[in-house]
Amino acid sequence: MSNKIQLSLEQQFSIRSFETQVNQMSQDQAKEFLVRLYEQMIVQEKMYKEFIKNQWGFETPFGTA
Repeated sequence: MSNKIQLSLEQQFSIRSFETQVNQMSQDQAKEFLVRLYEQMIVQEKMYKEFIKNQWGFETPFGTA
């Protein structure tokens, strides 16, 4: 991954801590974790899109009228 954005020391530490935790997982735990992480990323993306639509007045939030 290209690091075009400079991360703070706290963020770098968080990444190293996360790496340590992942290295201690079994393969099955890591697979389950990746699926849950991907699900959270998809939800986060949808929330961002809905927030932007709402803020810019394109649609009502989350399909409510």
